[in-house]
Amino acid sequence: MVTWVLHYLLVAFLFAISYNIDAASAGITRHYQFDIQLKNITRLCKTKTIVTVNGKFPGPRVTAREGDNLQIKVVNHVSNNISIHWHGIRQLRSGWADGPSYVTQCPIRMGQSYVYNFTVTGQRGTLWWHAHIQWMRATVYGPLIILPKLHQPYPFPKPYKQVPILFGEWFNADPQAVVQQALQTGAGPNASDAHTFNGLPGPLYNCSTKDTYKLMVKPGKTYLLRLINAALNDELFFTIANHTLTVVEADACYVKPFQTNIVLLGPGQTTNVLLKTKPIYPNATFYMLARPYFTGQGTIDNTTVAGILQYQHHTKSSKNLSIIKPSLPPINSTSYAANFTKMFRSLASSTFPANVPKVVDKQYFFAIGLGTNPCPKNQTCQGPTNTTKFAASINNVSFILPNKTSLLQSYFVGKSKNVFMTDFPTAPIIPFNYTGTPPNNTMVSRGTKVVVLKYNTTVELVLQGTSILGIEAHPIHLHGFNFYVVGQGFGNFNPARDPKHYNLVDPVERNTINIPSGGWVAIRFLADNPGVWLMHCHIEIHLSWGLTMAWVVLDGDLPNQKLLPPPSDFPKC
Repeated sequence: MVTWVLHYLLVAFLFAISYNIDAASAGITRHYQFDIQLKNITRLCKTKTIVTVNGKFPGPRVTAREGDNLQIKVVNHVSNNISIHWHGIRQLRSGWADGPSYVTQCPIRMGQSYVYNFTVTGQRGTLWWHAHIQWMRATVYGPLIILPKLHQPYPFPKPYKQVPILFGEWFNADPQAVVQQALQTGAGPNASDAHTFNGLPGPLYNCSTKDTYKLMVKPGKTYLLRLINAALNDELFFTIANHTLTVVEADACYVKPFQTNIVLLGPGQTTNVLLKTKPIYPNATFYMLARPYFTGQGTIDNTTVAGILQYQHHTKSSKNLSIIKPSLPPINSTSYAANFTKMFRSLASSTFPANVPKVVDKQYFFAIGLGTNPCPKNQTCQGPTNTTKFAASINNVSFILPNKTSLLQSYFVGKSKNVFMTDFPTAPIIPFNYTGTPPNNTMVSRGTKVVVLKYNTTVELVLQGTSILGIEAHPIHLHGFNFYVVGQGFGNFNPARDPKHYNLVDPVERNTINIPSGGWVAIRFLADNPGVWLMHCHIEIHLSWGLTMAWVVLDGDLPNQKLLPPPSDFPKC
């Protein structure tokens, strides 16, 4: 009897330990409320009314731990329709919370609300959130910080302090009017008027010395800078004068640490860097700078945002200190961009393995680039010619969003026949010399087409840049998944030669990858998340021109492999 009681107590004790461990790993529920409201903001000596979250620009920080459930109620108080995308969150079985308007939901209209309900599963690091309709994300964006589980250390020295720095673009004009004018005339959009650090343009712009971001630091400390490129249309170089940065994470995935003086981020990308401050107080302050990387033919905002790194001292004043200014690569420095990108490798440790698909079920080849649409009759356009408008496409299909329902809703209720087609081409219908002399006919087709994948399909996708209307890089973002970057190069992808050089051991894991300017990139991912998932260029004007497509991942056989039903407050069109 005593033996049985002891056995029972031991089992109960072990069960309690197991339960507590499971409860701890399951995380907690965190609630936020986002009130979409107007706010008067002054930048560059001009005051304008912008759309914000809770009256803040940039918006509020959302913080969670791996395993937590987030319930974020978005209440729309403005006339603009809105939806919020949680950039980089896997949204396992919770595609209704992903956020792109007319893809996973209809937008939230004025006076309506919607609770984005999702659990952070198997992720930790720096992500971000932003509006995902028209160009609303110009002012509606903020950081999404996922801390490791309790008592789980970072795989790098514990920082003294963690600081999000969001790169943005400021328009004196209304960004919605900028894109509408571009789409109507067929021209490229007017460029922004400034770049910003955490919403501030800094002293290199007119009338902006008082609007300068300052990072206050102490000597001999290690700071974790969470860099987020929230700019609409610009890839950005970033540097801090006389300081070396150690890259430790990309898109909320740990990487093998490496040192650099200059970081490059495409729109949508995040990078965590360690900044080790000088051991003793320096008699100087230091500029932090960011300016674009661009190789295309359009007009961009080729200006430089400056912030100040300033050391704290209990007696000395910083008023008369000299400011040290760093240098940045030329705007078209593709060689630096390529060399920097090649430095990224997954940690590939026992704790954080690189689960690269070794066997591929489906292979796809997508040609990515610009093109043209015909100008409407009786209208003179301002595109590449006066009879054409700028467009963009994947495999010559320029994507058209539905406007009366969402792709996910139509799929879920089995009424997708009149909403989207499932014949998205697996490769260009007419192959050509993608990075050589472009074809004479640059017209694109238009449609709402998707690729359908069975659950747990392993996918290899080659993203090939083109030279049509200019050679430039394209930051491609995949919703609902991370992927492994197994190969990249310049020129045209060679299927006989290039796969032999794939990295299948420790390739970087990301959710947004730059297709090299005049080159290609190969990625692999496991389609283990049922739903409808957008994939698009994160240069906003390219998205507006149709450089996007969607993957439909079917349900698996098991209950935990099926898309959950939509919530009761799901927005209606």
